[in-house]
Amino acid sequence: MKPESEITVKPAHNLRGTVQLPGDKSISHRYAMLSGIAEGASRLENYSTGADCASTLSCMRALGVKWSRMDGPGNVIQVEGRGLSLAAPSEPLDCGNSGSTMRMLSGIVAGQRFTSEMVGDESLSRRPMERVIKPLTAMGARIESQQGNPPLRIHGGSLKAIDYTMPVASAQVKSCVLLAGLFAEGETRVEESLRTRDHTEVALRAFGVHLDRKLAGSGSEVRVRGGQRLRGFDARIPGDLSSAAFFLCAAALFPGSQLTITHLLMNPTRARLLDILMQMGLHISVTQLDEIHGELVGSLQIEGADLKGTSIAAGDSAALIDEIPVLAAIAPFTAQGIEIRDAKELRVKESDRIAALAENLRRMGAAVEEREDGLKIPGGQTLHGAEIDSLGDHRIAMAFAVAALRAQGETLIHGAEAAAISYPAFFHTLEELAER
Repeated sequence: MKPESEITVKPAHNLRGTVQLPGDKSISHRYAMLSGIAEGASRLENYSTGADCASTLSCMRALGVKWSRMDGPGNVIQVEGRGLSLAAPSEPLDCGNSGSTMRMLSGIVAGQRFTSEMVGDESLSRRPMERVIKPLTAMGARIESQQGNPPLRIHGGSLKAIDYTMPVASAQVKSCVLLAGLFAEGETRVEESLRTRDHTEVALRAFGVHLDRKLAGSGSEVRVRGGQRLRGFDARIPGDLSSAAFFLCAAALFPGSQLTITHLLMNPTRARLLDILMQMGLHISVTQLDEIHGELVGSLQIEGADLKGTSIAAGDSAALIDEIPVLAAIAPFTAQGIEIRDAKELRVKESDRIAALAENLRRMGAAVEEREDGLKIPGGQTLHGAEIDSLGDHRIAMAFAVAALRAQGETLIHGAEAAAISYPAFFHTLEELAER
């Protein structure tokens, strides 16, 4: 069923129910890539239903990896690993809208003894790739680009290990270098001054790779030795925490909300959102906490409450980069508002998210101060329904669907189909949970 390009969201007075989310995007991307270069089969249950993760699977197939979707519930993917040697693709690797696919997979194809061309849609073609081109070139790959943007033409081959200090906090770039390090001669070391998501490190260990990781202050150092073999395994991917953010924030809009989210990723490098929302007044309790393949997984019980404001800056801005859009969207309804700083990275996502948030909030009647690296959004505001432009950005479409629940009057979201990039069933699930 093709997603609708325009969706009308009506105001609600509550959120109530239980939701089981599709598999985490970040983990799904990594498991698909690593299972492809592992030896033996991997069974990936609750693989992400989003278009981005489908792009990763498509690229792996083009690189000679055989995989199939199993019948029945749970979106189960069976992957037959090829080991470290992939097959030369007969056509460009189409990454669609997925920056994660292009940035991380470039580290793997850089270590192959063939040339790969990586392409994406119009939005991805505007996103900066110099940040992966630079370290991969230092490792010995030869890469052609469009002034640092896609398409990328990667001439792979023998790589040498490097010591790399991250100039910008980015889990995707860190992952790219570590994945290239699997194919490099020697030990690759990556240092980051602000700790980013560690899904790649956790996933590598789950596939049998030995790596050393040291935490230092707010940063970390990771070392991986090249030439290690990966072993396939069976995994159930936990629910996507970035998708959960929209339902958490929706519940936070109404003091009477009662929401349960089951089998949810609780990785400490991702769970900062829960801390922030609890500091703002949302009642969240964690039950059934387990460690599965190195990742923390739990269930959440959420009760709505009157929200205070907050300020997001420095390391929190990096940790919450995917969740900032929905936090900004609910900011007018908080008591003191939300100020966001040090988030310039939002300018180069699927859209310029800072500009998109400011424009669409103003359409709903909100006062907003737009800054180069963030936003200041006063609290205690009343918003009205409006026509929202998602700009083809899934997180903008979903964030304003949440804001619309508390607005006066109906909100029409143009480009609503963008939600399928990460969560095709989002609008259906939100509608099921909303009480009117």
